[in-house]
Amino acid sequence: MTEYMVVIVGDADRWWSTMSRQERADGYSEYTRFGQELTQRGHRITGGAELHATSEARTVQPGGQTVTDGPFAETAEHVGGFYLVETEDLDDLAECCKIIAALGDAVEIRRTVAPEERVS
Repeated sequence: MTEYMVVIVGDADRWWSTMSRQERADGYSEYTRFGQELTQRGHRITGGAELHATSEARTVQPGGQTVTDGPFAETAEHVGGFYLVETEDLDDLAECCKIIAALGDAVEIRRTVAPEERVS
């Protein structure tokens, strides 16, 4: 099976700053449905997590000399969470990702690099 990283990109902080408790509960229900749909369709979730607010982030700047609070770039879009999914059907995985994209964030799907693909 091929491994993909499913990245949720958008205004992740809105879940805690502007959404009501009920809106969050409804949103989390959709994430649960997403996971169930993946399993039912033969995809395998191997990892992932929701991330805390960007205000808690630390960024090591290019060159490695400076560490700053917050995200590296000023932007309205940040990574809010991710899944690692093994599948042989990228098109169906993308179809499943529409469930969580309907909540208002973009979903990026990227194939991970397997060790045997690295050039030595």
